[in-house]
Amino acid sequence: MTRGPTLPAHRLPYLPKPLDAFNAAPADEARALLLHCLRSLRWSRRLTDHRPYPDLDSLLAAADEAAYDLSPGDLAEALAGESLADLPEDAYSAAHMALSAAHAAYEARFGHAFVIYLGDTHPNEAIDHILEGIRSRLTNDPEEERVLAADELRRLARSRLATYLRGAGNCATSPNAPAPGK
Repeated sequence: MTRGPTLPAHRLPYLPKPLDAFNAAPADEARALLLHCLRSLRWSRRLTDHRPYPDLDSLLAAADEAAYDLSPGDLAEALAGESLADLPEDAYSAAHMALSAAHAAYEARFGHAFVIYLGDTHPNEAIDHILEGIRSRLTNDPEEERVLAADELRRLARSRLATYLRGAGNCATSPNAPAPGK
């Protein structure tokens, strides 16, 4: 029995990567994708306008650079699109209450959602990490907190972009992203 012709491994057909699709997408589609990851129209527009990117590292470097240039209004817009990461359903109600109270105190003090990049934090330790972060950052003055929040937002956006453009998910389901529709 013969099978059909096969291509040698070095001659496999080219399969487009998510970055290729992003580079080739119409500007409005690319901007919409970036808006889900970055939550800032100016930030999204800037990255869209500088396409194509030769590789993911170049895009991530451009995202970092653009993040450092965000105006206070751009930062406020990006922070307004964030929400606190959801707790697991099996978390104790006391944990939900403590996190909600800490988040409310933070938002009352700084006027925006608390953002923190959880990175490699184990899910079982996320609640403690978030609570510790909120409590320690509540003592910051508003300017110091703006700088810290911008850095955490940059790290979140970088992780979301990398996850999406490596084909491992989308911006709505990547690290620290609020659930779709929030």
